[in-house]
Amino acid sequence: MDPRAFEALFARVSNWGRWGADDQRGTLNLLDDETRRTATASVRSGVTVSLSHELDTHSGPDNGRPALHYMTQQADVGDGEPRVNTDFVGVDFHGKSVTHVDALCHCSFRGQLYNGIGSADTVDSRGGRFGTVDQLRDGVVGRGVLVDLPRAAGVGWLEPGSAAGPEDLVAALEAQGTERRPGDIVLVRTGHRRRRTEVGPWDPSDLSAGLAPESMEWLHTTGAAVLGGDGDSDCRPSPVESVDSPIHALALTAMGLPLIDNVNLEDLADACSAVGRWEFLFVMAPLRIPGGTGSPVNPLAIL
Repeated sequence: MDPRAFEALFARVSNWGRWGADDQRGTLNLLDDETRRTATASVRSGVTVSLSHELDTHSGPDNGRPALHYMTQQADVGDGEPRVNTDFVGVDFHGKSVTHVDALCHCSFRGQLYNGIGSADTVDSRGGRFGTVDQLRDGVVGRGVLVDLPRAAGVGWLEPGSAAGPEDLVAALEAQGTERRPGDIVLVRTGHRRRRTEVGPWDPSDLSAGLAPESMEWLHTTGAAVLGGDGDSDCRPSPVESVDSPIHALALTAMGLPLIDNVNLEDLADACSAVGRWEFLFVMAPLRIPGGTGSPVNPLAIL
């Protein structure tokens, strides 16, 4: 896709001004009280599935900035009772390893954030003052839908470099018998983690399966509230000339659509396949990080 076609697509999916010139929530506005209440009908068995990976403290080709974890106090040292064990955890969560949510201030395009707000005017060394992760402080609760692309294609995973178009998403939903509704939290499985487990880690910054830019127009017209992927939703190499992460630009900047990256979808895919149902109650809350551009998360699917 050439830059001119991409900018036309950006304009078509833009939600700038849709919920007001000062809006910082974007498509989270689609998750109102009634949508959340209706989503509880997706719970049937009550089985819960974690959608997060463990924090990886080991360096690798897809984890150049591993998490830190060490003990700061141990109960076998010291006087008095009771004694305690305490630890420190530090994480540079943006990247290809940690399950995290991107706030709308995470990504700018042509110097602008969502709703046309200047990035340089609202984000500095102290953090952001617009579209920060604090906009998600009350949690993300709604109807979750898993789109299992490898299952529909009859393969273990999509090969790195593959770009799934809207027709692929629709075909997967039809194969599952799943209906899309406005306000859905859409989780797209490419089989990234299964490939990593069976083949070994690689650097997805250079080569990864993801969504074609045209898929974002389908997500826009069908009213997705949040998008998550088992990678970072971007296909690499980028299919758009001079735009490294077109899905991030279209989602976060044009649509105001929060992204959840590196979601663990393998256990969920197995659980959904076992019951023949790919919809569930989705629950997620970020850490309260003042000015934060995102947060590590442990989303839950409740079947």
